Amino acid sequence: MSKNLSELSGRKGLHQNLFEELGVLAKETGTPSSKDLDALAEAFLIGSANVFGTTTFYDFLRPENKGKKVYVCNGSSCLTAGTQPALSAALQASFGSDQIGEMCCLGRCHENVAFHYQGQNYSGNAINHINEVKEGSYPIQEKYHVGSYGKQILTASPEPINTFYTIWESVLQNTPEAVLEELKLSGLRGRGGAGFPIGFKLESAKNTAGSTKFVVCNADEGDPGAYSDRYLLEEQVHLVLLGMMIAGYVMGANMGVLYIRAEYPVSIQNTRDAIAQLRAHNLIGKNILNSGFDFDFKVIPGLGAYICGEETALLNSIEGQRPEVRVRPPYPTQQGLFNKPTVVNNVETLANIPFIVKNGGSAFAAMGKYKSSGTKLVSLDSFFNRPGIYEVEMGTPLSVVVNELGKGFKSEIKAMHIGGPLGGLVPVSKINDLSIDFETFAANKFLLGHASIVCLPQNYPIIDYIEHLFQFTAHESCGKCFPCRLGSTRGYELVKGAKEGKTMDTVLFNDLIETMEIGSLCALGGGLPLPIRNALTYFKSELAPYFNA
Repeated sequence: MSKNLSELSGRKGLHQNLFEELGVLAKETGTPSSKDLDALAEAFLIGSANVFGTTTFYDFLRPENKGKKVYVCNGSSCLTAGTQPALSAALQASFGSDQIGEMCCLGRCHENVAFHYQGQNYSGNAINHINEVKEGSYPIQEKYHVGSYGKQILTASPEPINTFYTIWESVLQNTPEAVLEELKLSGLRGRGGAGFPIGFKLESAKNTAGSTKFVVCNADEGDPGAYSDRYLLEEQVHLVLLGMMIAGYVMGANMGVLYIRAEYPVSIQNTRDAIAQLRAHNLIGKNILNSGFDFDFKVIPGLGAYICGEETALLNSIEGQRPEVRVRPPYPTQQGLFNKPTVVNNVETLANIPFIVKNGGSAFAAMGKYKSSGTKLVSLDSFFNRPGIYEVEMGTPLSVVVNELGKGFKSEIKAMHIGGPLGGLVPVSKINDLSIDFETFAANKFLLGHASIVCLPQNYPIIDYIEHLFQFTAHESCGKCFPCRLGSTRGYELVKGAKEGKTMDTVLFNDLIETMEIGSLCALGGGLPLPIRNALTYFKSELAPYFNA
């Protein structure tokens, strides 16, 4: 049935998009009316139940958010920093309790105390200037440190458009096959967590027949603690756009779609402004630079759903369907957006492409370690003496990131959650055993993922963090597969009960996380057991009172 819905949604193309229409209808009150939803269903020839089911899934559309005016960040970084209870109390002086909602995550992990008001994000000292915030006179763009260790690909000073886009001119004078070979030679792997080679994806889509193809930028950076994609879209957006254009040329796609989190309003506006610049310079559109190649962009803001970071759920979301994970095969490169061949890659992956094309795949492959080539952006949270975004060559020791770039910790830390909520929970005792690459993390039973680092202070109970992870997964599950949908909820109930004095059965608990790991359709339910197992391994004595013998 979902394939039929894909075709129906695709009838109007991307110019009149069902998903965007839902967001427009919710803008005034926070949720669309039943009358408006029925009219939209009729216009797209889709059942009202399908449209209603989609609407009630998203945080920014749910009827529960009707009347909300300000939203407090409930991401992992703000949670472990302990800043949000005082923030909520301060907001209640200016807003009614029924006007305060929650969002996850606002990407202000470097300073916390984060909240969202009137379509903009604030953090740090902003709460002490709430009247200016409400008046719209308080600055919305914060500052954080940006540094590097080794070669700069993603953090170098941006070039002027006319100079930078000579890369695009050279691409259009070359063959798609030749450009693809350089990308394959580079060994560039996906930076969103899976580490899948981009050359394989592009070749697969290129070899799939079809007159309509898409390249999709997954900018739904929902991993709490990660704000590297936000940095790229706000400070280095032309790296991303040119990367998409080159990918489109290689695979034969004429449209690039950027699905950007609504929680990142500055990223959305900055990307739209940059696309307008490209259009003004005749670098996109029809018959670009008399090459015979057409390419254009569509920016689609998300509506609040972590699961949309999974590529097939993201495609369903763009189509206006409930963002449930698709069963594979077929893979998106054969049957993706509107059932057309589609390549989906995250922001950082695409941003590396211009360097590879300009300098050659071998230059990129020469950097790094093992099968982890190039550089990686790392996000450091507020527990570091110098939080911020750092670009390091793959293979850089984690100790260098922590002690030299981040300047160590502000207070005593017992663990770092690296790579998002599904990444590894790394005790500080393991810092010297790891380097920033896929291989050493996997060998030590961790996951590099986004390479975001959320710190757990010495006084933060591990059991509370496990409870948070189960609760997060239960809230964000698409609900399609029961190991994730039921397992995360049951896990949360077990941990909550243990905190109240009902010890957990060790065998039952291990069975639960094993079922989630091997039975879930995607990495949300399948990845959650990793940090849970890390916690059970490295903090066994702290957790012992919550389990029976």
